[in-house]
Amino acid sequence: MSSGEAVRTDFIRDIIDEHNRTGRFGGRVHTRFPPEPNGYLHIGHAKSICLNFGIAQQYGGQCNLRFDDTNPTKEDVEYVDSIMEDVRWLGFQWDGLYYASDYFEQLYQWAVQLIKAGLAYVCDQTPEEVRRSRGTLTAPGQESPYRNRTVAENLDLFERMRAGEFADGSRTLRARIDMGASNLNLRDPVLYRILKAEHHRTGNKWCIYPMYDYAHGQSDSLERITHSICTLEFENHRPLYDWFIEALGIYAPQQIEFARLNLTYTVMSKRRLLSLVQEGHVSGWDDPRMPTIAGLRRRGYTPEGLRQFCAVIGVTKFNSLTEVELLEHCLRDDLNKRSPRVMAVLNPLRVVITNYPEGQVEQLEFINNPEDPSAGSRQVPFSRVLYIEQDDFREQAPKKFFRLTPGGEVRLRWAYYLKCNEVVKDEAGNIVELRCTYDPASRGGWTPDGRKVKATIHWVSAEHAVAAEVRLYDRLFTKEDMNDLAEGEDWRTHLNPRSLTVTRAYVEPSLAEATPGGVPFQFERQGYFQLDPKDSRPGQPVFNRTVTLKDSWAKIEKKEQGD
Repeated sequence: MSSGEAVRTDFIRDIIDEHNRTGRFGGRVHTRFPPEPNGYLHIGHAKSICLNFGIAQQYGGQCNLRFDDTNPTKEDVEYVDSIMEDVRWLGFQWDGLYYASDYFEQLYQWAVQLIKAGLAYVCDQTPEEVRRSRGTLTAPGQESPYRNRTVAENLDLFERMRAGEFADGSRTLRARIDMGASNLNLRDPVLYRILKAEHHRTGNKWCIYPMYDYAHGQSDSLERITHSICTLEFENHRPLYDWFIEALGIYAPQQIEFARLNLTYTVMSKRRLLSLVQEGHVSGWDDPRMPTIAGLRRRGYTPEGLRQFCAVIGVTKFNSLTEVELLEHCLRDDLNKRSPRVMAVLNPLRVVITNYPEGQVEQLEFINNPEDPSAGSRQVPFSRVLYIEQDDFREQAPKKFFRLTPGGEVRLRWAYYLKCNEVVKDEAGNIVELRCTYDPASRGGWTPDGRKVKATIHWVSAEHAVAAEVRLYDRLFTKEDMNDLAEGEDWRTHLNPRSLTVTRAYVEPSLAEATPGGVPFQFERQGYFQLDPKDSRPGQPVFNRTVTLKDSWAKIEKKEQGD
């Protein structure tokens, strides 16, 4: 952070500032990002990544990456690898790489300590019986009939659970707290369950696995985390987080909760994202329509654009719905600075310039990016036969249509004035070709007689154009707030059937040199595009539209300010 850059503040940083003032953690700031490797990260995780790593950087502290790998039936090395790739791509590097499974033995010994202190017991109730006996917000729970087992009996049973003597789900280890507590999380929560499944790191060494609420705070303690930052749904779990640490007499971090990201026209439930993949609604976790970081990266989003979005939305204690237009606004702001302007015709219409010399080719000078003078320029070929967009011609033009019409004139981008003289149709009456003339004196948009035209259109030389597949993406869902569903309503009914349109296009020859992961491009008058890193082949490029040029966020912001 430069000395002249304003320091962003929020309630989390205010807490940290107060801790530093009072010396609670000796001036240390140590955060962590603790995902479960049971799926690909999404944009909501990007907010948490930027927050945890950003705070560590701002305060000269440290940030760990820790995998909460306590449920082997849902976790996989594929997800571990993808998470590490996503964190690096966003521009961050962890100070320590850890796994909750690193602490399995210590967590077990701490559980034994709780049993010896009379604070934990082995329970034979089924999961359904545990749920029924937990009570409600207005009625206390009922104690388990196994709650008063002796310490010796609990130690024996817990050791036998570890040894694999009992069937899956037949017994659990529960904390002995208060079945009448107003906070349901304190009503004898489960610490361990029996789960005979192979773990991606520990193999078959363990057949009992700790629950998140038990493993999380102790993992934070072992790593000497100062500020355990998590989303708002864990606010009611904080008393349990603190209870375990106090009962064990170990180092105590501070848990702080913030509101998670909710984005319009988007689902971010891992369960629903997994369903989208498994049911074939998308091509995979990295489908460019997905809100996963992998999908956004493939679509052409930049880490700088995502970090800017996370900075703009900030952190609060109140759940809200963020407009996807703000995300797109932040992305455009970044892409506008870095994207070369190129020409691509997505729905081609052939144009023959009848008065242009056959066989002649001109190389016209194009500025790569008017926002970045250092980006330089390039040569673009111009010839007798061109392609223009079908939408840039109307045989029967409506009022205020200023593009090409029979007898009308437009300017070709960076080239000449063009006049349509004849429309050629096939037997079915479809327009297949325009025959036009150009004004040789109008190169660069200037004419000796000073006449003006009202429209400039883009084009590509047919002889030199590169055939490409272009994928145009729209919202994956048609409903604005995908969290606002009626009871029993199937969220899948809101899938957008037009979320992907594929077209065969022609692009200027410079795009033949595009490389996966390379610079994004602005297709003039079309939007921002990125070469697809997965499906593109030499001589067969595939471009994904990252975002359109139209920025509706400014209108939304203006309306909100007016309200």
